[in-house]
Amino acid sequence: MLCLQRAIVWLCCPIALMAQAQTANQPANGLQPDWDIGVILNEMSAHATRLFSGLDHLNVKNWVEKGASETYAAQWQSAKDQARTMADNAKTLARNPEKLSACLELYFRIQALDQMTASLIEGAHKYQNGSTAESLASLAAENGANRNRFETYIVNLASQREQECAVMDREAQRCRASVATQPPPSQSNRGRKK
Repeated sequence: MLCLQRAIVWLCCPIALMAQAQTANQPANGLQPDWDIGVILNEMSAHATRLFSGLDHLNVKNWVEKGASETYAAQWQSAKDQARTMADNAKTLARNPEKLSACLELYFRIQALDQMTASLIEGAHKYQNGSTAESLASLAAENGANRNRFETYIVNLASQREQECAVMDREAQRCRASVATQPPPSQSNRGRKK
């Protein structure tokens, strides 16, 4: 009986894996192919590199001398660190864009960088000059369309992963039910095996 149960489980598992593979090959809600999202990620990496350089035009030390909060200096350094890491992470993720945890990490990094950049733009308006602030604002805005496409990709990727898990769960439940409904081994079969 135990052999029969194992055989049923071994037969059901490939079915679940095939169902998962079929789901993975079908775009969920318009999931972009790896090469398309890879292009977006490489563009985001290039943008982060440009933003890193653009942050160098801010003279935050001068701001502090003019009475600005020391927080601007910390934000400036953090924004530079975030931009450098974002450039590296986006380039790495472009090679394997279906890694959901890395997508989320990059997305949260983008959000943090956007917030810090917005604060630095305000500081530049107040403590440096309007043209520097506008230049940085324009540079920061360049990533908007890619960020939106990446956000949509993450939502669709998460949806696809949920669908895959649901298929595997249904198949596992079906296999368990099939094994559970097997009759117990008869007394005559137990006696023969000894």
